[in-house]
Amino acid sequence: MSKAQQLRQLLDRPGLLVVPGVYDCISAQLAERVGFEMAFTSGFGISASTLGRPDYGFLTATEMLYTVQRMTQAANIPIVADLDTGYGNALNVIRSVTDAVRAGAAGVILEDQEWPKKCGHFQGKRVIPAEEQIAKIRAAVRAKSESNLVIVGRTDARAPLGLEEAIRRGRAYFEAGADIVFVEAPQSVAELQAIATALPDVPLFANMIEGGKTPVLSAQQLEELGFKIAVFPLAGLFAATKAIADCFRHLKDHQTTEGFDKLVNFQQFEKIIDVPKYRQLEREFSPLPEED
Repeated sequence: MSKAQQLRQLLDRPGLLVVPGVYDCISAQLAERVGFEMAFTSGFGISASTLGRPDYGFLTATEMLYTVQRMTQAANIPIVADLDTGYGNALNVIRSVTDAVRAGAAGVILEDQEWPKKCGHFQGKRVIPAEEQIAKIRAAVRAKSESNLVIVGRTDARAPLGLEEAIRRGRAYFEAGADIVFVEAPQSVAELQAIATALPDVPLFANMIEGGKTPVLSAQQLEELGFKIAVFPLAGLFAATKAIADCFRHLKDHQTTEGFDKLVNFQQFEKIIDVPKYRQLEREFSPLPEED
């Protein structure tokens, strides 16, 4: 069974799916190791970790898909790839989606911002005409062919055009072929409820960013509102950032890591990256005796 088919089975199950955002191979492997059944890539996280730059459209399609492919190879769970705007018009979307399928993505997110895009929780976003995005969604459906790829249609219209237009676009993207609708950055529980009330027959995506424009709710609250997926795209990145900063501060202050208790040790990390598996392969194929 393909990863896309596995993802569709997860979506067919009753109840809300709580999903982490991942931004590199280690975070993808950790998501799988702790028991998550799927993950979403974070364009914000990939831009930050790869370039050290904000999510301002600096990442190219090649850089994004390279990272996605490495993550799909590193983890055995379905991964949905953030493809930003598809990196151009409908023809570019066809290429981006085709490449995402080849890279092993189980799904993709396509948004309706103008390029260069911005993080959905930044100021100053602009969106393309709805008709243009509808054509891009239709192009993505054509490009996915028989792959079962899941398409998440995202609209960033809430900030520049208002909630009513964002909901209208969400409905239009669903009717164009998106499997899931993602209305980005609603600004209150009332707005989350309005989205769910207006789109009761549509699988809905909630984006939970700590410190972002949307209130962070529990899984139970989001399920009661009517959402299907709750993604926490930056929790891992934010946690890792704090842990690294704390570790480096301790090292700078004390000139040692002794006394810093928020580390895995060498042996624990070996298990995360499957060193025992590769040691076994090395023994199997090496003509030389193993060193102590």
